[in-house]
Amino acid sequence: MIVLGLSGALGHDASAAILVDGKIVAAAEEERFIRDKHAKNQFPYEAAKFCMKQAGVNPEDVDIVAFPYAEIPLSTNARWHYAKRHWYAPDRALDAIFNGNRRFRRNRDKSLKLMADLGLTKAKFVPVEHHLAHASSAYHLSGFKEKTAIVGIDGKGEYATTFFGYGENGKIHKIKEFYDPDSLGGMYGAITEYLGFEMLDGEFKVMGMAPYGDASKYDLSRLVTFEDGELRVNTELVNVVGLRRYKENGKGYYFTPDLIVWLGPKRHGDEIDDPYIHYAASVQQLLEDIALKMIDYYLGDIIKETGRIAMAGGVALNVKLNQRIIAMPHVKELFVQPASGDNGTSLGAATYAAHLAGDTIQKMEHAYLGPAFTTEECIAACEAHPSKPIFTRVENAAQKGAELLAAGNPLAWLQGRMEFGPRALGCRSILGDPSYPGVADRINAQIKYRERWRPFCPSMLDRAAVDILQTEHPAPYMTFTFDVAEHWKSRIPDVVHEDGTARAQVVTRETNPRYYELIEHLEQLRGVPVVLNTSLNRRGEPMICSPKDALDMFYGCDLEYLMMEDVLVTKK
Repeated sequence: MIVLGLSGALGHDASAAILVDGKIVAAAEEERFIRDKHAKNQFPYEAAKFCMKQAGVNPEDVDIVAFPYAEIPLSTNARWHYAKRHWYAPDRALDAIFNGNRRFRRNRDKSLKLMADLGLTKAKFVPVEHHLAHASSAYHLSGFKEKTAIVGIDGKGEYATTFFGYGENGKIHKIKEFYDPDSLGGMYGAITEYLGFEMLDGEFKVMGMAPYGDASKYDLSRLVTFEDGELRVNTELVNVVGLRRYKENGKGYYFTPDLIVWLGPKRHGDEIDDPYIHYAASVQQLLEDIALKMIDYYLGDIIKETGRIAMAGGVALNVKLNQRIIAMPHVKELFVQPASGDNGTSLGAATYAAHLAGDTIQKMEHAYLGPAFTTEECIAACEAHPSKPIFTRVENAAQKGAELLAAGNPLAWLQGRMEFGPRALGCRSILGDPSYPGVADRINAQIKYRERWRPFCPSMLDRAAVDILQTEHPAPYMTFTFDVAEHWKSRIPDVVHEDGTARAQVVTRETNPRYYELIEHLEQLRGVPVVLNTSLNRRGEPMICSPKDALDMFYGCDLEYLMMEDVLVTKK
C-alpha cells in the first residue's frame, strides 16, 4: 500500500511524506524547495512531487492521501470549550459553535485541488485529527513494542492543544485532551513574542536564552496553572485573540497590554540582558514544571508499567523539558519524533492512515529522508553558477574535511539525503572543530549572522557518547540535552551550553557512514571524537537543499570551504 501524507493546514511548515507498505521512503518540507522559511500559507506541491519521485511511484499508484486536519463534531467538548473561554471575542466564540469546521472545509478543498494538480485522481482522501497525527508520528515510528505513554503538546491543532494517551498493539487510545486557549505551547509562544522573537520560530531562542538567567528572580506562575487535572491559561495576559491583543506598529501580539504593565516593555534587539534573560529562565522552568505534572498525572501509571514514552508536537522540541522527562522515575526511554512540529504531521497522518488500512508501520531508523545529489550534479551546479566557483574533485571527502576542520576552518557540508525536521544531522551542516578556540564565535558572527548567545550542538561518535554524556539513552536526533562530563567540558567548550549541558547527536556508522568517517579523522588529528554542528543556512533562511542553494549561501557569507559530495569549493 502507498500512502502520501500532506500537511499545511495551519498556514506554516507544509510538508509531504510517503510510506510504501508501512515503511518511510521519503519526507521533506516545502520550505526547502521554494526557499521560503516555514512556507507560510503554502501547500506542499514540490515536496509531494519529490516524495513520489523518490519512491518511484506514479500519481495513479497512490492509494491514500492523508491530511492532518479533521472535522471536530459539536458533540465533543472541543468547540464548546473554545467558545466558553473566548467569550470576550463573541465573533470567535459563535463561529466555533455555528461554523466550527470552516477551516477544515477550506483546507479539504485546498487539499483536493493539490491532489488534482498532482494527478492523484485514484487516491482516497483521509483526514486525520491533528493531534492523532502527532501521536502516530511518535508512537508508530518509535519501534516500541510495549505499552507506550504518548504525549502531544503544541500550540494548537483544530482545537486541541495537548494530547495524553497510550499506544498498545499498534492502536492509539486517547486519555485526555486540552483545548485552546489552554495551551502550554501557546503560553510559551506568547512569551516568545514578548521577548522579541517570532512565534513558531523563536521558541528555540528562548530556550537558548534561559540558561543565562535566574528563574527564581521572577515568578511567572500566574500565566498558567494545572490543578485537579485541569490546565488553565490566564487569558488576561497571554494566548489571546482580537481586541485583547497588545498592538505595536500595527501588529497584534498573543499577549495583552496587562502583560506589559506587569513585566515592562517588550524586548527589542539581539542582546540578552536583565530582566529578559530571567523572564526566559522563569518561563522555561514554568513550562517544564507544568508539563511534568501533567505527564505524571495522566500517564504516571503507564510509565511505571513499561517506562516507554513517545512524544511529538512543537513543545517536544524543547530539549530541556525532554531532559527532565528522561530523569523522571521509571522512565526507561523517551522517543521524540525528530520532526515534532507541524512539519511532522504529514508523516504522522500517513502512518495513522496506513495503520488504519492494515499496514504494519516500521520503525523510523533515521531522518535522512530528503533529496540527495550526485558528485556529477554538484559539479554541474558549480559550472552553471554565476559566481564561477573554484572547485576540485577530492579523493577522500571525509579526510579532507577533517583536515580543514583541524586547521580551525568552518566547513559547509552537503552530503547524502537532506534531513527531515529542523535539526541538521550531518547532511546539511556547517561544521567546526569544538576544541579549536573561537570557531563558534566565527560561525555566529561571519556565517550564520545570528545571536552570539545561541548554542551549538555536538555530533559525536557512538563509542564515545557514554563517556561524554554520562548516559546510554539513545540520542540520534538532537532532541535531548544531557549533562556533559566534567572532564570533557574544557575539551569541547564551544558545544557546551551555559548550564553545562549539550544538545547532542550520537552518530552511528550504519546511518551516516561518511559523517562518521569525518569525525573519526578529526579525532585522529585533534584527539576529540566530536564535531560542532549547526544547520547549513543563514539566519532567517530555510536549511539548504540543493547544491545551487549551497553555492548561493556560500557566496553570501564569509564561508571559505564547502564540501558537496566529492567536490570541494573554495574562495582562494
